Amino acid sequence: MASYDLIKDLPLQVDGHELRGHELELSPDFTRVTTEIALRGGDHEGVGEDVTYDGLDHVAFQAEGGTLDLTGSHTLDSFARRLDELELWPSPPVRDDSRRYRRWAFESAALDLALRQAGRSLAEVLGRDARPLNFVVSMRLTSPGGPGSPETAERLLSILQRFPGTRFKLDPTNTWTDELVDELAATGAVDSLDLKGFYSGTPVDVDTDPELYAMVLEAFPEAWIEDADVTDETRPILKPHASRLTWDAPIHGVADVEARPWRPRMVNIKPSRVGPLAALFGLYDWCEEQGIGAYGGGQTELGVGRGHIQYLASIFHPDTPNDTAPSGYNQSTPLDDLLTSPLEPRIAAAGFRWDA
Repeated sequence: MASYDLIKDLPLQVDGHELRGHELELSPDFTRVTTEIALRGGDHEGVGEDVTYDGLDHVAFQAEGGTLDLTGSHTLDSFARRLDELELWPSPPVRDDSRRYRRWAFESAALDLALRQAGRSLAEVLGRDARPLNFVVSMRLTSPGGPGSPETAERLLSILQRFPGTRFKLDPTNTWTDELVDELAATGAVDSLDLKGFYSGTPVDVDTDPELYAMVLEAFPEAWIEDADVTDETRPILKPHASRLTWDAPIHGVADVEARPWRPRMVNIKPSRVGPLAALFGLYDWCEEQGIGAYGGGQTELGVGRGHIQYLASIFHPDTPNDTAPSGYNQSTPLDDLLTSPLEPRIAAAGFRWDA
């Protein structure tokens, strides 16, 4: 039975909702802002997190408050259809992809509430076991000399010293040198590299550089290579490594996986990047049927959203290099008492909750 079919008819009573803002300064140049959506029904509350990146979108959303008409008796599926009828944005988003992020926040909150009202967990309803969750720590290395200056391995080495055995997903940039790459490769701790080939006009843009691609492909022969920009110049470099190319930013559903230049063995499934529950669980099912692996990805969640992606990874793909590390690893100076990989399952008895 399709995964979505197992949850779509869950009854859902919504009496109201409210919005709660979160923010965290991750660096002197970047403060992360998210919005928690709390749906109330009876004595229960279901929560989801809007991970839209642009702070102005959150300001407008939170100023609007919980004024959308979501109240009533629904099923999860009819609630999704109700969202189709509503404008979830008081003003148009800065980036159109953010529409999926907000949709995910509302639908994940509804899933949590429906399950809590039913007194059941998502794992139970889907008939899946939550298993120990393997994760990698995703990061961009720091430049002591400021933006545009060469990066160093200092941050990665500091985490390895405090938490031996940690695995990493790194963002190569145009300042990487042969010496830095050799130092990173010598750690043997890098599982994946994100080339950011689909980003434009963002703080994390990376210019497509065939020499950079060739350098990291040679230095990390076992690593997954995410979101390469396939151009006439990079295609000959990438093609011999097609079996370890994986994709993130363009993946919003099954059609996007099928559209890749080479059929992937692995894709990054970010629930917030997909959006609706029907599309997300359909993608999980299709990948399993096609023998395509998956790993989870985060979007710098500050609240319940991090637990949601950890929960899903633990029941659908716990053994892959999931970019689902505890949020404390995102801080410029990680905390001293962080949990290490693999994470033991921490699912609540009822709801869509990963207990902190």
